[in-house]
Amino acid sequence: MPHDSSRHSIPARPEPLPIPLVDNHTHLNIVRDDAPSLSLDDALAAAAAVGVTKLVQIGCDVQAAEISVRMAHEHPAIVAGVALHPNEAPRLAQSGGLAAAYDRIGELARDPRVRTIGETGLDYYRTGPEGREVQHEAFRWHIALAKELGKPLQIHDRDSHDDILAVLDDAGAPEQVVMHCFSGDAAFAQACLERGFYLSFAGPITFKNNHALRDALAVTPLERVLLETDAPYLTPHPWRGAVNSPYLLALTARSAAAVLGIAVAHLCEAVGATAEEFYGPW
Repeated sequence: MPHDSSRHSIPARPEPLPIPLVDNHTHLNIVRDDAPSLSLDDALAAAAAVGVTKLVQIGCDVQAAEISVRMAHEHPAIVAGVALHPNEAPRLAQSGGLAAAYDRIGELARDPRVRTIGETGLDYYRTGPEGREVQHEAFRWHIALAKELGKPLQIHDRDSHDDILAVLDDAGAPEQVVMHCFSGDAAFAQACLERGFYLSFAGPITFKNNHALRDALAVTPLERVLLETDAPYLTPHPWRGAVNSPYLLALTARSAAAVLGIAVAHLCEAVGATAEEFYGPW
């Protein structure tokens, strides 16, 4: 069993999944410096060994987006998503680089290995009121890009539930929308589901006191469920605090199956089918 020093070690591999699974959202380009982590090749190998055979690699700024597209061309297990993170847009606006960043993200988004626009949305936790207008403008820009290209939209929503829905309702949501790392309760889940959105659940569903999030998962139809790591963050129990990696999605999947009252194999099969519907063949 992990102990206090577990955050300073690489988590053990969980039992392999019975059917391959897709990690809907990960950041393999980000290397945390507060704990040991795997190299890209080792991370992909560890994921494949437990059945996480396909990944959606998300780039949240221009440099990360370029890296993500390159990864997707070099590794068949990876497809990419590109966008400017909600917290990135105000920084770029202050430096005068937002227009150029839009241009580059727009170029990268047209690459055939880019299968989603994201993560975009709103973040009221790290950006104060002074940056919200730019966040809203950037969110609308990404919504328009997703609709122009006919690609799914991955939403980042932190402390901004009502405004996320208000912007999507006003701008008109793309045909396919997924709430990345869903963080709301059952009522917010229902509001998203009524709009036809999909919900992607991450490691926090495994946290002991996160009953509201498990309640949200419980009301979500299986065909609207995706799973993700958001690695290297949000490491599932019992490795919370250590560096997350796609192979640990196997822990989240087993927790999700228990919440939904279904077999793990059934969950993996359904999530895989939904991911293929969203992103196309790898």
